[in-house]
Amino acid sequence: MEVAIQIGLLAIGFVLLVKGADLFVEGASRVAEKFGIPQLVIGLTIVAMGTSLPEAAVSISAALKGSAEITVGNIVGSNIMNILLILGITALIMPVAVQKSTVRYEIPFMIAASAVLVFMGGVGDHLLGMSDGLFLWALMLCYLGYLFVMSKRGAALAEEMPDGAPMPVWKMLVFIVAGGVMIVLGSDMAVDAATELALIFGMSERLIGLTIVAFGTSLPELVTSVTAAIKGKADIAVGNIVGSNVFNILFVVGTSALITPVEYAPAFLTDGIVCIAAAVLLWICVVKNKRLGRLGGAAMLLGYGGYFIYLMR
Repeated sequence: MEVAIQIGLLAIGFVLLVKGADLFVEGASRVAEKFGIPQLVIGLTIVAMGTSLPEAAVSISAALKGSAEITVGNIVGSNIMNILLILGITALIMPVAVQKSTVRYEIPFMIAASAVLVFMGGVGDHLLGMSDGLFLWALMLCYLGYLFVMSKRGAALAEEMPDGAPMPVWKMLVFIVAGGVMIVLGSDMAVDAATELALIFGMSERLIGLTIVAFGTSLPELVTSVTAAIKGKADIAVGNIVGSNVFNILFVVGTSALITPVEYAPAFLTDGIVCIAAAVLLWICVVKNKRLGRLGGAAMLLGYGGYFIYLMR
């Protein structure tokens, strides 16, 4: 009975996270548009970070509760899942075109960010502190600067802007507040339930973070990418996943480390290396033809299968 209760709470937490992030981004985007903030700025900041809100809420909440293994496991697990599982499934449904700038700059930047996280966690006291958080934030600002430059040149970002009839200001504010409350409540429920399940089944918080929590917080990316593939718009999938992974590392881990020191357990070194390898595999699959085909998608799914077997051993 206790297991069923915790699984139910975990599921409710995930639903609150996903719906809360959706409402928050919608409301914030509408407010920004209402007050004349350029669409470019909205697309690069509010919307781009929106897909990382579930990871941010869960990771920061876990860090504050002293569950550092869920914090790091959630981010590393989400990034591995985003590439190997989500892009793998997407490419099997529909081959994915990839922009030249994504191949030349953004995927290599994602590889570099993943390597920086492994280096920070793997040396010294295995603790991500304020200086690490500041460095990750500095990298994030550099990345945002790059995106602004590329967008002005017309080379990057298809912006996701709100559609439909104008929305009254009160409704925008309700969306923002309701979304924020749902994100906080959802992250609290997800972390608490995941921790309890880890104790009940004798599983480590690392394993829970790398699998169950990572899958739950990756639901927005999964739904977005698969839906885009089914609608024949799979070309946006790789850019969205790469951007989400970069924000997960630089924004989410950086913010968590600024709020409270985050322990990077030695066991995460292997997972971090898998995360780098997944990004390199993506680059290898797309560098020649600027597309991720079904063969590449199958290779990614096999890679995730192998990694999952490693986790379960």
